[in-house]
This record gives sequence, C-alpha cells and structure tokens, in this order.
Amino acid sequence: MDTDQLIRTLAADNSSRARPVGFALMLALLAAAPVSLLMFFTELGVRPDVMIAMRNPFFDLKFAVTLALAISAMAVSLHLSRPEASLRGWGWLLLIPAGILTAGIAGEMMMPQRLPMMTRLVGSNSRVCMTAIPLMSLPILAGALIGLRHGAPARPAVAGAVAGLLSAGLAATLYASHCTDDSPLFVATWYTVSTALVTAIGALAGSKLLRF
Repeated sequence: MDTDQLIRTLAADNSSRARPVGFALMLALLAAAPVSLLMFFTELGVRPDVMIAMRNPFFDLKFAVTLALAISAMAVSLHLSRPEASLRGWGWLLLIPAGILTAGIAGEMMMPQRLPMMTRLVGSNSRVCMTAIPLMSLPILAGALIGLRHGAPARPAVAGAVAGLLSAGLAATLYASHCTDDSPLFVATWYTVSTALVTAIGALAGSKLLRF
C-alpha cells in the first residue's frame, strides 16, 4: 500500500466515526416517545380538572420530581456510556429528585390536612400507577438502551438501571398529568415502587444488551 492510498484509507475511517452517544440517545428517545404518548392518550389522558389542579403546588411538585429524575438519570447515563466511567462523583445527581420530594413531604406535613396520612399515602390510583408507569416506560427504555449501545459502558447492568430511571422519570411525567393523587406521600410510595420495577428491568436488560 503506497502513502497516498494509506492517507485515503485513514481519511475514510475518520469520516465514518460512530455517532456520539448523546446524539444517538436523543434520536432513540424521540423515536420511542410517540409510542408511550399513544399509550397514554389511548388508555389514560390528561385529568379533566388539570387547569384547577395546576393551582395546587403539590400537583406541580409531581412534575418537578419526575423531570428532575429524568434529567439527572440522562446525565448519569451519558456519563456511564464511557468505558472508564463510574458512578463516583455523579451518583449524587440521582438524589436531587429525592431531595425535592422530601421537601414536599415536609411542606405537606406542616399544613393542615383534611385527610389522614394513610389515606393520602394509599390514594385512589395506586394500582393504575403501578401498571401505567412501567408499561409506558418500556418503549422509552428500549430506546434508551438502543441509544446507549453506541457507547461502551464498563458496568452495563448499572448503565441499564440508570436508563430505567430515565425511562421511569419520563413515563411518570406523563402519568402525573392523569393522576388525581397529588400528595407527596403518594408519589413517594407508588411512583417509587413503579420506578424501582423499571430500574430492575433496565438493569437486567442492560446487563445483556450493553455488554461490549
């Protein structure tokens, strides 16, 4: 092989680099989102009193928690997609939604309540919550795993688990607009249980699909 041919070969290899993980993840999530949206609007839909509910700070708090989870998990997922990366120095991001939720619970406890604490915790939609969030998470989780396959995570199960957190956060954001249980206690219980289920699925799938 002469020098000119070698230069052309190296230039061709350089021009065919894989897409950045962030770009691939964005495309995969955009492709998966319509499936979850279709599931949401077909089976659930936005609660009819949403305009009134928006005046309730605890209704708004649900979105602060779920979006904080999704954004934090996305940042950690992109970090973990690199082969040398670990959770050290990044895991604290996943505590942000927990901190917001804890502040919400404390705020609710300081306010006079018409309903007992156990009634607010159990709510009236726990079964729907535990079904809807995991189901709507699955298309997003599949997209997230496809996007992260463009990286090379050193710990694929951990990367998959964080992808599950990302997926659950986005699905829970959708569900929050339908859910009529606005108490932070309900969110802390049933949203967390649903998120834990999706996280476990993500860890199992990631251990197989993200291995390189």
